[in-house]
Amino acid sequence: MNFPGRHLRRLPILGAIAGALIVPAALAASPGNDPAALVKIRDAAMTSDYAWQRTEDMTDLIGPRLSGSPGAAAAVTQVAEAMRKLGAKVTLQPVKVPHWVRGIETGELVDYTGRPAGITQRIVLTALGGSGATPVEGLVAPVLVLNSFEELKARSAEVKGKIVLFDVAFDQHMADRGLAGPAYGAGSNYRRNGPRLAAELGAVGALVRSVGGAAYRLPHTGSSGLSDDARIPAAAVTAEDAMLMARLAKRGPVKLKLVLTPKNLPDAASFNVIADLPGTEKPEEIVIVSGHLDSWDLSPGAHDDAAAVASAMAVFDVLKKLDYRPRRTIRFIAWMNEENGMRGASTYLAAEQANTARHFGAIESDNGVGRPFGLRASVTPQSVKLFAPLQAALQPIGAGVFQRQDVLATGDLAGLERAGVPSFAPIVDTANYFDIHHTPADTLDKVDPDSLRRNVALMAATAWYLANMEQPIGRSSVPAP
Repeated sequence: MNFPGRHLRRLPILGAIAGALIVPAALAASPGNDPAALVKIRDAAMTSDYAWQRTEDMTDLIGPRLSGSPGAAAAVTQVAEAMRKLGAKVTLQPVKVPHWVRGIETGELVDYTGRPAGITQRIVLTALGGSGATPVEGLVAPVLVLNSFEELKARSAEVKGKIVLFDVAFDQHMADRGLAGPAYGAGSNYRRNGPRLAAELGAVGALVRSVGGAAYRLPHTGSSGLSDDARIPAAAVTAEDAMLMARLAKRGPVKLKLVLTPKNLPDAASFNVIADLPGTEKPEEIVIVSGHLDSWDLSPGAHDDAAAVASAMAVFDVLKKLDYRPRRTIRFIAWMNEENGMRGASTYLAAEQANTARHFGAIESDNGVGRPFGLRASVTPQSVKLFAPLQAALQPIGAGVFQRQDVLATGDLAGLERAGVPSFAPIVDTANYFDIHHTPADTLDKVDPDSLRRNVALMAATAWYLANMEQPIGRSSVPAP
């Protein structure tokens, strides 16, 4: 992919960038973490529409941004140019990414007990990332409905030659009570591992009940976890159609015609977009503020993760408007390929392996931009009290909660966290996030402008606070997986 060289520079080694920057002596002294400075950052964010404008640009002008696609390439250029306009030092870090292309995808119930003559029923489904393909004309096979991995094991002798359906409902009751993450984790376990396990037992196809909340007959895509040695056709079906097949299976045998024609193409060239706001006193120390640039191909990914990338971009806009310069370097990263490979994160970690000790902290937003309540952080127990001034500044917008955890394992930051870099993630309202997650409905109109501004305020104040802390917060201590 080609990008305008006059706008963008590629630097081979990022670890030395911050340390090599020359900071003009004429720069005004940083106000540091004076409470008044934090209030000004918060209030500037709450009166800015910069993040909304960047989200609108990414979603309306580009649309879907699956890694390897023209949309992903356009987003790299768009975001890099926007960051350069803010005066940031922009670097494109090359990343080789998976290039999976969705083809035709249809499902049709062609036989079941009690079927009237001449009647078939359409099933609403969408291929999972990395799915294998059926023959062009499709395949017809019996459906085996299962409700757990334990049942898969118990009925393993029945799997060969079947299309296995994992009918496991998303627990909306958990999501409604602030536990959307664990609810999603339980469901996505079947999406990631179910097709692989079914393939190992001889299944000719695999279906999973969509991992999401509201039942509006929307299929939710996501990664399948399939590998080249057993890449069977795999798709997510709507909750309604999973329940339909389960009911019909109680009456007797069910046969499905499945047509999936995706392609796994050779890896494509792409980039992480990295932009630095140099520190005035400790430019060699880095605070990351980030989101992931890619989305699935069904929608523009407004919540996942365009608005979060825009919120991270807006940190630089807020500080520029205030003419605030941090003591440490604040580094914006728009990660590439979080959705189906994490190649951007692994590439960055490999490049920075010798410099992780210089990373003071890292923030990533990847749970949508619902109303924020505060932060989760993998800091030491002793350092929690150091964040009281930040909490005080964020309390007036309802974002003063601070939850310490041993491990966040937050997407693109997981490798850095294992290397000792403390991680931070916004705590946001996710009660309805998984209604639209990985579906065609994740569009700009679902983003609330006021909540978006509050997310910017949270991320900007946190990035600034980390970049100006006097006391060390200690290294994260996360065991290797």
